[in-house]
Amino acid sequence: MPESPSSPSSTPTTTERLFFVYGTLRKGDDNDITRLEPAPQLVGTARIQGVMYHLGAYPGVILGGNSEIVGEVYAVSSALEAKLDAIESEYPAQSDEYFKRAITVQVSGQALACSVYEINPAYTVGKPVIASGDWVKDR
Repeated sequence: MPESPSSPSSTPTTTERLFFVYGTLRKGDDNDITRLEPAPQLVGTARIQGVMYHLGAYPGVILGGNSEIVGEVYAVSSALEAKLDAIESEYPAQSDEYFKRAITVQVSGQALACSVYEINPAYTVGKPVIASGDWVKDR
């Protein structure tokens, strides 16, 4: 039986890292993380504080502020993390569009240390804000 998005799955191993995904990496979107290998493990859904911008075919989030951003938390292996970095052009340094940041999220009442890709504010100038903070719902 698949995990419910609202209930956390087993604790990630020390070789795994948690990622909060909010845009095209979310399940069902263009870069659906669950279609990548090695397969990630869904930990649960979460919300973070930030501002989401519509950048055309994908969103970008600037952390902080009073708005909530909807996303999913996954445990990923280092091999999958390298693939995520390539998708976000974060590593090797191909672009300055996204930066990997450390954040804390709440999943089912548990505080978890995660990584998230934050957009460089220079790429949001003149771009519309997604007020709901939910890329899948409002794109």
